[in-house]
Amino acid sequence: MEYILIKSKRKTISLSVNDELKAVVRAPYSVSVKEIERFVNSNEKWLERAIEKKEKQLEHINLSDEEINDLINKAKAYIPERVEYYSKIMKLKPTGIKITKAKKRFGSCSAKNSLCFSCFLMNYPYEAIDYVIVHELAHIKEHNHSKRFYSVIERYLPDYKEREKLLKK
Repeated sequence: MEYILIKSKRKTISLSVNDELKAVVRAPYSVSVKEIERFVNSNEKWLERAIEKKEKQLEHINLSDEEINDLINKAKAYIPERVEYYSKIMKLKPTGIKITKAKKRFGSCSAKNSLCFSCFLMNYPYEAIDYVIVHELAHIKEHNHSKRFYSVIERYLPDYKEREKLLKK
């Protein structure tokens, strides 16, 4: 199996897939090529699934300007309304809401509690979109991914794990 090797000051070996659908191995300087190849071969099944997943992600991203503008308009019509709905229920108020063309993340919450959502979210079911909205609102209360953070989400979306899975399909 072919891969791109990046050696650096790190302690562990990792495997990922880049946007060109190539395997990327990150490894400490001290690890031999033989060890790296053993690692890649032992993770071949995972790598195949990761490449398939990345292909599906890229399908959503490679859209025309017209299709992207349509997604932006849909997001502007849906997301702020749902943020307001969940804000009232959760008693958490963001300082702002932005719709972006972010390709690598569905949403984010700044240190100043401003929320950003990718227009590409509109390619997913509403249950998944609402999960991302609640996820980002929960960051206003817990700026991390601790157990307390997930308990905030679970309080408002008891089925959040199922909704989260929709984003991975």
